[in-house]
Amino acid sequence: MHNKKTKLVIIGGGTGGIMLSTRLLKTKAPVEITLIEPADKHWYHPAWTLVGAGAYDIKKTSKPMSEMIPAKVNWVKDYATGFRPEENIVTTANTGDISYDFLVVSPGLVMDTSLIEGLTEALDKGVVCSNYTNPEHTWDVIRNFKGGNAVFTQPTTPIKCGGAPQKIAYLAADYFRMHNMSDRTKVTFATPGTVIFGVKVIADSLMKVIERYNIDFKPFYAPIKIDGPNRKITFKHIGSKDNLCVVNQDGSADTSAAPDEIVMDYDMLHLAPPQTAPKFVKESSLVNAAGWLDVNINTLQHVRYPNIFGMGDVAALPTAKTGAAIRKQVPVVMANILHMIKDKHLGKKIYEGYSSCPLVTGYGKMILAEFNYKNEFTPDPKLKQMLIFDSTKEDWRLWMLKKYGLPYLYWNKMMKGVEV
Repeated sequence: MHNKKTKLVIIGGGTGGIMLSTRLLKTKAPVEITLIEPADKHWYHPAWTLVGAGAYDIKKTSKPMSEMIPAKVNWVKDYATGFRPEENIVTTANTGDISYDFLVVSPGLVMDTSLIEGLTEALDKGVVCSNYTNPEHTWDVIRNFKGGNAVFTQPTTPIKCGGAPQKIAYLAADYFRMHNMSDRTKVTFATPGTVIFGVKVIADSLMKVIERYNIDFKPFYAPIKIDGPNRKITFKHIGSKDNLCVVNQDGSADTSAAPDEIVMDYDMLHLAPPQTAPKFVKESSLVNAAGWLDVNINTLQHVRYPNIFGMGDVAALPTAKTGAAIRKQVPVVMANILHMIKDKHLGKKIYEGYSSCPLVTGYGKMILAEFNYKNEFTPDPKLKQMLIFDSTKEDWRLWMLKKYGLPYLYWNKMMKGVEV
């Protein structure tokens, strides 16, 4: 039968899975789509930064999954549990084996609090909060903060939106300033990274923001232990000793006693939990040595199995894990699969690592970092239509884009398969 439909299985009903489904249906290609997704709700996580600062309603950040998955897609409401790639099979928790001609793996990532000692016990309780897990709790902690040490940090693992842990630090610092608490508050941003941001022109702007809020910026700080009851966090210093010194009680610097581990007291702690690929991916034959889906960084085709593609947060791509990245990855995966069906080889479309990070720097202010694999600044020419001529500088119009424009585009265009 020459008009037999190609069986495409997609794992994950997040941004990638829904966008690919809706885009493919619009092409009218002879493809039968099965989507494996256990969740009842589809979340728009980018707005959680604003929820954590009391500037967005969390109810507006989710929709029922049943409204998101197109009617012509076969939705398997179940957990994927593993792969048998040599047999073209995905295993599931309750539905049994599902076979495919092509497979797209896009299940996102998971939080693994066990990777920092004491985090599982401390997270989302008392003054320890995270926009990644419960942004409403973050807002409670910020609102009820009375002064002292406000510490913001992130793990050594890759994370969703690498800029998010610093955005909430800026918003909190702005909130403390507006409520006349700056003189009795010390805000610290500690990161395992070497710089505040990988794109130099953006980093230059962010260092000015850090200076404005008088934030104590600590590079090379990797969080390793949290003592919830005593409100202490321990960091391991992962840089050279030259840029580390101990400040004595009289304020003088002492470089001779630079320790490998630093214990910091906190009166408020916000952190991004460590993040990994989901267990069924991590324990499969599809990952690289670091435990992420092993795909070609330009074609998004699996390096060992040509009929498997991957995209989104689970993929081993050296760029930021954001919805903006997926927006540019989906057309590449779609074009390549359609070419493989028709001509048995990949198309010419490639992904060059585009990602973007809307860096909220205070209430009503934002910088928009857009970049590629080479960490080159690549601003969208459409910004000029919004009268934004330099997105490396703080702009209230960018805040409006973050709060109103991007959620609208997400729900009404990206998720409906409209090219944006």
